[in-house]
Amino acid sequence: MRILLVDDHDLFREGLKYLLPVLDNKVQYAEARDLESALQLDPGMGFDLVLLDLYMPGVDGMQALSRCREHFESASLVVVSGEEDSRIIRDAIEHGAAGFIPKSSSRDVLVSALRVVLGGGTYLPDHALKPLSVVELPQPAEVPVSDTGQTLSRRQFAVLMKAIQGKSNKTIAKELEISDHTVKAHLSLAFRCLGVQNRAEAV
Repeated sequence: MRILLVDDHDLFREGLKYLLPVLDNKVQYAEARDLESALQLDPGMGFDLVLLDLYMPGVDGMQALSRCREHFESASLVVVSGEEDSRIIRDAIEHGAAGFIPKSSSRDVLVSALRVVLGGGTYLPDHALKPLSVVELPQPAEVPVSDTGQTLSRRQFAVLMKAIQGKSNKTIAKELEISDHTVKAHLSLAFRCLGVQNRAEAV
């Protein structure tokens, strides 16, 4: 298993290297202390997992996430951050993260969460799965809710599953050999069918 650790704190990266061998007895690591160093690495190195700190000097967190998601498109990307705001956690999923693990989590939670992601799932901490309060909710958009009888085709379901695993529309299109436009159309219908507005709510 090949894991890329992207965090500006040397001590935290060393701590992760101590914890993660339980995932695989032959873990190999690459490290970067900032976004630009990470993006200089060849994505062909075949990373299985990218663990990214959301807040690093000189770059917006969601921008860093999006750029890593695009550069390492075949890897599962997980945010490991001190942030615990439910809105930001959900936003990270919208920007392509397959999981979000607060740094306050225990070792067992960290390992369990990474196993969920490596198994093709999506991990959010429990508090981020609860409905946002009225104060936290953004201004509602005019999004139609589907008829209760509407169901998804197998292809639409396949697109939805890949989307909630954190894969970009471009990657989904490539894997399923369809156009980006078709991916967007399938996701739009899937969200309406579920009565949700985005990937985080779909999860």
